[in-house]
Amino acid sequence: MFHSRLLPGFCRIILIVFVCFLLTSTNQLCAQTPDPPPQDAPAKTESAAVPTPVSATNPNEEVSSRDTPTTFKVRVNLVLVRVVVRDRQGKIVSNLKKEDFQLYDNRKLQTISSFSVETPEKRTASAVASTAGEPSSSSADVAGGKAVVLPQRFVSMVFDDVHLSMSDAVFVRDSATRFFGALAASDRVSLNTTSGQLTQDFTDDHDKLSKALLGIVPRPLAGQGFHDCPDVSYYQADLIVNKSDRQALAVATEETLQCAFSGDTTMTAAAQALAQSAAYRALAQGDNETEYAYRHLEEVVRRLASMPGQRVLVLVSPGFLSTTLQSEASEMVDRATRANVVINTIDARGLYTPDVGGDIADPSHDTFRTAGYKTSYRVQAQLAQEDVLAQFADGTGGKFFHNRNDVDEAMREAGAAPEISYLLGFSPQNLKIDGRFHALKVALTSKEKFDIQARHGYFAPKTVNDPAEATKQEMQEALFSQEEIRDLPVELQTQFFKKDEAQARLAVLAHFDVKGIHFQKVQGRNNDQLTIISGIFDENGNFVTGLSKIVEMKLLDTTYTRLSRSGFTVKTSFDVKPGTYLVRLVVRDAMGAQMAARNGAVVIPY
Repeated sequence: MFHSRLLPGFCRIILIVFVCFLLTSTNQLCAQTPDPPPQDAPAKTESAAVPTPVSATNPNEEVSSRDTPTTFKVRVNLVLVRVVVRDRQGKIVSNLKKEDFQLYDNRKLQTISSFSVETPEKRTASAVASTAGEPSSSSADVAGGKAVVLPQRFVSMVFDDVHLSMSDAVFVRDSATRFFGALAASDRVSLNTTSGQLTQDFTDDHDKLSKALLGIVPRPLAGQGFHDCPDVSYYQADLIVNKSDRQALAVATEETLQCAFSGDTTMTAAAQALAQSAAYRALAQGDNETEYAYRHLEEVVRRLASMPGQRVLVLVSPGFLSTTLQSEASEMVDRATRANVVINTIDARGLYTPDVGGDIADPSHDTFRTAGYKTSYRVQAQLAQEDVLAQFADGTGGKFFHNRNDVDEAMREAGAAPEISYLLGFSPQNLKIDGRFHALKVALTSKEKFDIQARHGYFAPKTVNDPAEATKQEMQEALFSQEEIRDLPVELQTQFFKKDEAQARLAVLAHFDVKGIHFQKVQGRNNDQLTIISGIFDENGNFVTGLSKIVEMKLLDTTYTRLSRSGFTVKTSFDVKPGTYLVRLVVRDAMGAQMAARNGAVVIPY
């Protein structure tokens, strides 16, 4: 038994030993480096880790993080306008500078805050360079000697098989096979048809695309080779029903008298009733085909909107009539504009003269009394068909290729990146969050008459009452682009290790420089919140998986000083299969309302 007078001294000795032990342990912890990467990871990551959170409910902890599900909606922040300038001979103008351009938003001159000159070579080099900079992604050993090229442009080729004739289908199919040779390594192409019967997803496999082309054949919704009595075309039906054209109705009535009543004029009233009934049927059938084509075009635009890069839709069609569906065409342009999709259109008929006799495979049965009028309707319809193609191209900043026999060259120009393009960016001043359309106009300061190809507008974001939802919408737009934003100092790195032959663990590391983050001092702590979205896309740009992480920081001054020297790293992990992946990292801080976006790539060998 200890004597009571010895207890205070003994306690002091125990206390000193405990303090020494605690200091030794603290020094050892401070000297520790972050956990090394898994053994199979191609490279190490030298960065200080975020201080480990003690409890998600502890208000005094310095750092806490939580994963949140991502949402995918679009929000406008920086408006980008891609411009192609051609001279009178159609050649690209390549020597323009930032000061040569003027950009107007609703007729108000804007300050061009960003400017770059792009070529296919620069784009491909940028894609390769971005992967080569990643310590874990694209060494020659891992990639089997093949450089990793990130997908940068996504081209959806849509063939209007609902309205194509067989001769047009064979013509454009042959022309398209020569188009694939003009694609860059960073281009991905999909094939679709307006009937929905053919869908080849985005790929850079030219053999796969060539085989898919064989499936392009005419697929009209109504049968061909059968002629009603009377034989009323879609164009003539539109004149009769929608425009109340008396002459068009008289022509149909006369045809009905001849084919149904052997020219008996006493049956004129009955013939007129049959003619009107035929007009309504022809109009409904034509509207149905047009509506059908619109719906599948909408699906292609929605698919393109989810691709992480420049988006181009190439519509190959003989054209079609809109009649009462003009609003549908306008809505299609709006959808494409909202999704930053440029629509280039190609008249599948090439260089043609109006076919006064109609399709040789399906000759008409016009009488001498109606032949002249029916020929006039056919010619007018063929000329009117191209209006919708011109509207799609002009409304989205694309180009309409028509009246030319070199359709293969037109496809190359429509689908391939232009030799030189200028990317202008501006931040709208005093932008109202009302969802309204803003008209854009690009002009040159010089007086030379050049042809300027650029988008004609954008939509302002709609009001969002929930600030958290607004942040998600803003980051969504950045996630599905490939523009790099450097407002915040963050670097992207990747690591992986293979669990087995079929599964791997991929880690996305975001390393932050604390000195570049805007903190707010509250109750003696440095406060900020980082929202981090990591998105994984496959080698053809298809979204695989993603995760949103929110990091709450309430740093003591001592911790802030330490992290200012070393920075910190936030890690997000995914279970994926071996393969080649594009990694997209988007970060936004709450206090400074600034963003960062970085690209990376990783090759996980099989």
